[in-house]
Amino acid sequence: MIMTTNPLRIGLRQERVISPQCLVIFGASGDLTHRKLIPALFELFKQRRLPSEFAILGCARRPWTDKEFREKMSKSLTEEIRINPNDWKEFTTRLFYEPINLDHPEDTFKLKTRLEEIDKLKATHANRTFYLSVSPKFYASGCKALSEAGLLKDPKRSRIVIEKPFGRDYRSAQKLNRIVQNCALESQVYRIDHYLGKETVQNILVLRFANTIFEPIWNRNYISNVQITSAETVGVEDRAGYYESSGALRDMVQNHLTQMLAITTMEPPGHFDPEAIRNEKSKVLQAAHLANELEPWKCCVRGQYSQGGTKSNPLKGYREEVGVNPNSTTETYVAMKLFINNWRWQGVPFYIRTGKRLAKRTSEVVLTFREAPVHLFDAAGGTPTSNQLILRIQPDEGAEFKFEVKSPGSGMRSRPVEMEFSYDESFGEPSDEGYVRLLADAMLGDPTLFTRSDEVEAAWRLYTPLLEMIEDSPWQLPTYQYESRTWGPSEADQLLAKDQLLWRRP
Repeated sequence: MIMTTNPLRIGLRQERVISPQCLVIFGASGDLTHRKLIPALFELFKQRRLPSEFAILGCARRPWTDKEFREKMSKSLTEEIRINPNDWKEFTTRLFYEPINLDHPEDTFKLKTRLEEIDKLKATHANRTFYLSVSPKFYASGCKALSEAGLLKDPKRSRIVIEKPFGRDYRSAQKLNRIVQNCALESQVYRIDHYLGKETVQNILVLRFANTIFEPIWNRNYISNVQITSAETVGVEDRAGYYESSGALRDMVQNHLTQMLAITTMEPPGHFDPEAIRNEKSKVLQAAHLANELEPWKCCVRGQYSQGGTKSNPLKGYREEVGVNPNSTTETYVAMKLFINNWRWQGVPFYIRTGKRLAKRTSEVVLTFREAPVHLFDAAGGTPTSNQLILRIQPDEGAEFKFEVKSPGSGMRSRPVEMEFSYDESFGEPSDEGYVRLLADAMLGDPTLFTRSDEVEAAWRLYTPLLEMIEDSPWQLPTYQYESRTWGPSEADQLLAKDQLLWRRP
């Protein structure tokens, strides 16, 4: 069954107006800039959502000129430029570059002069959004440098976007928050998590709070368990240097999956306001805890991919990847069980998993409802299957609801069917990539989809017992090997088997 929407609404957008401004990207020579940020900004430009008084200033250590920066960025958008040559030509007139080393305070003062020149050239009215797409070790020094140069002093005209990871643990996140908040007001700080830019993550809020059929049953009385999965088929690729010091827990769980958990479980806000929404997310994260905080190894499984694939396409194990320690114990897979101690969710287990080189690329939230108290009908497959609501974040954005119906023929036998909603089929156009929405929101000054300081700290606090054990007693939480392109180590299956459950395998 396919749910459709009113065709008159297809393709219609209700967009807010971005004020004239200059977006300053630190780390402009890096992978994120040419792979995500510039393509997202070009998409906003093609959609006519950027003001005519707009500029992009790339900053990095490399001694490029404006022309060289434009040429480098054009290589990232070869196909887009071929289709939209005139748009790209106009877009490049807004691209500028300034060599900057954040460790050299004099460079930041030089940046101030260049920005004033761009203000006059492009009439950006001294409105600036600073994007720190740099190594996390430069977050603190970058904020200090901008503050000392006087570039953050006007909260109405300046804001700063900070990439993940924001800290490495609870204490470092607290320390970084203090430094950042000494440089700028909290209202100026936008901690970005690109998962929150996905339409399907935002759709969880609409699904819950715009439909009266869901909210009354969105609680422990009707839901038996929740699974949140983010699976990748790729390995670490060229990120081994970063990944060796982070692992799946820091790279994916503390931010992406925890934000999905918060949006799925938060209480309804009093009104649709950025701070009201972030208040509820923070509250539910503060109520969350590992299923066994005293013995974390009993509620968490770590894994690491080994060789796999086929004879024609063999895949390396993690320890064979370039830049990885041959004896590495860094996890590329993690699964765990959580609880939330509040009235809505008390006693409901939440199972979270993520991993690289798994069998299928997918991100989803699966809510499994309690079984009917009495089985009145025979099921075609043995026993009736539990109702499930599956929220697909990627790649097939949408949702599906599984429920029992009468099987054709004589007798009263039931069988499961699916009712499905697909973004592509319902709206006739692909949803924007996450960075498109988040860059627009940051420049608009809308913090709804960005994490606040207390949210970040609550998320790190949640996983502190695991992080401490990995560092202090790693033998108690070993990394089990799993073959590439499988669904992870068998020990993760046992985590659910203890509760007579199975992981969903899409």
